[in-house]
Amino acid sequence: MIPALPSNRKRQPHARSWACVLLALAALQGGCKGNSTPTTPPPAEVSAIRIEPRPVTLYDEYVAQTEAPDTIEIRSQVTGLLERKAFNDGAHVAKGALLYVIDRRPFEAQLLQAQANLAQAQANLANAQDTLTRRQKLLAANFVSEQDYNNALAQQRGAAAAVQGQQAAVRTAQIDLDYTTIRAPREGYVSASLVKPGAVITAQQTLLTTLYSSDPMWVYFSISEDKMLELESKLKRPLSVQSDQAEQFQIHLPDGSDYKFPGHLDFVDAAVDEKTGTLQARISVPNPERILRPGLFVRVSVPAPRDGPAILVPQQAVQEQQGLKSVFVVDSSGKAQPKQIVAHERVEQDWLVESGLARGDTVVVEGVAKLRPGQQVEATILEQGAAPQASGSHIRPASSPATSPPAASAPTQG
Repeated sequence: MIPALPSNRKRQPHARSWACVLLALAALQGGCKGNSTPTTPPPAEVSAIRIEPRPVTLYDEYVAQTEAPDTIEIRSQVTGLLERKAFNDGAHVAKGALLYVIDRRPFEAQLLQAQANLAQAQANLANAQDTLTRRQKLLAANFVSEQDYNNALAQQRGAAAAVQGQQAAVRTAQIDLDYTTIRAPREGYVSASLVKPGAVITAQQTLLTTLYSSDPMWVYFSISEDKMLELESKLKRPLSVQSDQAEQFQIHLPDGSDYKFPGHLDFVDAAVDEKTGTLQARISVPNPERILRPGLFVRVSVPAPRDGPAILVPQQAVQEQQGLKSVFVVDSSGKAQPKQIVAHERVEQDWLVESGLARGDTVVVEGVAKLRPGQQVEATILEQGAAPQASGSHIRPASSPATSPPAASAPTQG
């Protein structure tokens, strides 16, 4: 019988096997480390623009209201019963178009009475004239006294005056009769009628309707004292109506769209309102399509040329943190470096940069969020488009408008 081997000898071959495996793994790991080389991340792909200052015109916006140059309240000149309305509410009417008819019968009767009184007065005048003629002949033959002649002369003159008075009465009755027919004093659009047939209207008091002209349209706005002085300083002349004025005033409709026709300054008040400290101004704008209606609240852009060219940077390129603004600029070695800027006026998708950037700087506009200071970048240079108009204080390039759409807005970095 063969004796059993000790337990430590049984485990000895397994221990040698695991030791060999560990030595092999350590050698393999050491060999890999010895042969490895450091890897460099590829440059970040970004889009950028090259700063090129451009001539711009500043625009300040003001709340304004439209008004028809000819706004006429239609009232009757005679008191009477409204017989007929001859137009549709809100319709366009030509000059002289029939609007209302007042019951004519009382005025026709007054005219007939006045004509009858005139005929009687004319008959009295003819009788007085015959009497005067006879007395004049008898006076020449010394058959009547001079006093009788003078009495006949006075009667003739009184009868003549009575005829003139009755002629005036006939004319007045005729005018009143004509006033029973109310016609449009000019071309325009009528509002809704405020009275209906059968109503009694009072002369010069009852408002029947209102007639509005439509083309051109006036736009009134008020400018503060400080803005007026600032604008005059930029224009290099007092704010006033100029026949050769080059500035165009743009109208913005309530839905945010731009009105297609520009306007020109038509009126500037002679004095500043002491209560509000503002100066009232007015522009005249064409309205052939009747898009503008009287009483419409709009916004008007007042131009103020800027001295020298300006630097514009898309809003998405600007990072804001603790009230400071900065952009990433690609340096000569192709690395993105942060640069602080000063900008207070925003122009929809653009900032108007007052300081911090110069001509020729390359500013990253797409891919800003993934950049780190000093990171190597591969920049695709985009063409810098013209700045669009915006609400509030905004600018418009003096050159032709942009042909490419503006860049999308990026979230503010905080």
